[in-house]
Amino acid sequence: MRADFRVPAAVLILACAGALVYSAARAQSAPASAPAAHAPKLTEEQFKNIKVLKGIPADELIPAMQFITASLGVECEYCHVERAFEKDDKKPKRIAREMMTMMMNINKDNFEGRREVTCYSCHRGATNPIGTPLVATEESLTAVRPRRAGMPGGPEGANAGEAKPALPAADALFEKYLAAVGGAEALRKISSRTEKGSISFNGQEMPIEVFAQAPDKRVSVMHMPNGESITGYNGSVGWQSIPSKPPRVRMNTEAENAAARIDADFYFPINVKSLYTTYRVAPGEKIDGHDTYVVFGRTEGKPPMRLYFDTQSGLLLRLVRYAETPLGRLPTQIDYADYRETGGVKIPFQWTLARPGNAFTVKIADVQQNVAIDAAKFTPPPTPAPEAR
Repeated sequence: MRADFRVPAAVLILACAGALVYSAARAQSAPASAPAAHAPKLTEEQFKNIKVLKGIPADELIPAMQFITASLGVECEYCHVERAFEKDDKKPKRIAREMMTMMMNINKDNFEGRREVTCYSCHRGATNPIGTPLVATEESLTAVRPRRAGMPGGPEGANAGEAKPALPAADALFEKYLAAVGGAEALRKISSRTEKGSISFNGQEMPIEVFAQAPDKRVSVMHMPNGESITGYNGSVGWQSIPSKPPRVRMNTEAENAAARIDADFYFPINVKSLYTTYRVAPGEKIDGHDTYVVFGRTEGKPPMRLYFDTQSGLLLRLVRYAETPLGRLPTQIDYADYRETGGVKIPFQWTLARPGNAFTVKIADVQQNVAIDAAKFTPPPTPAPEAR
């Protein structure tokens, strides 16, 4: 059922817009013999001229670079020489190394090594951090005007001492959510689903198909002018296939597989309560005019997750999950809308996935349930031999 409560391609835009990043990473990759069977390469073993981000798995380097681009609002070529990423010709690259070292030292010396300070802490989407407070405007004063003592809502105002409204328990919200979508019995009567619709991003709209099979398989196919862009997960591994001759295939990193595992959970409304060890409930923000409760899920050593439930209907309106990188967490936000009943269960016919720097919206026009799906769709395509890349 998770197929209905997530974007059909959690990394689809990464597969399309990230093709350049992938190509650049391969260009920077140093020629080397094949790694040992069960020993993943480190960054300094796979890439040339690594000086700061050493000793981490090689597949964590590109997410770290994505964190920098999101934090500074820049593209790869701001620091790197195009098609020669290993070169140190550009000053911003040398400064970036100094900044990463400074950030790591701050966390080491002040926060016991915890990653409390990141690139985004200072940059906030700009190449140059702002060190001087901004001059107030009427709009900013209206938005954040502080309350003074004696004013309504202040320490001595009319609202002082008012009891906070009681919040429901996380389990109660999960049960309401499950009931809102039709209940466990109705959900388990469905074991497969195919969806057809459109995906829109960057002013473009293209056809998309989604294939989901219980308990945890999911493939989305975006039909592009030059071929099919495919994002899949088969219960154990995920992949992205980008149109080219031959198609360019990239297998998911461990972090991407962790996200895909949540996204592909066909019975997500049933299983959500077991995803994390602890949950905390708080008042959530309004989403499309709907009041929400937000549930924070946490497990030691695992990125957290936030779930926003409609206070009235109980439906899931938003999911925010995070991917860990060596420099900080990259958020992914999925908003669900246009819930409709089909086959005894309610599913969203529209969802929007947003990350730093990109977003896309999927609108479903046709749904078929309990249909046979060719098992070959959930088989990863062969990856090219190293010399072919």
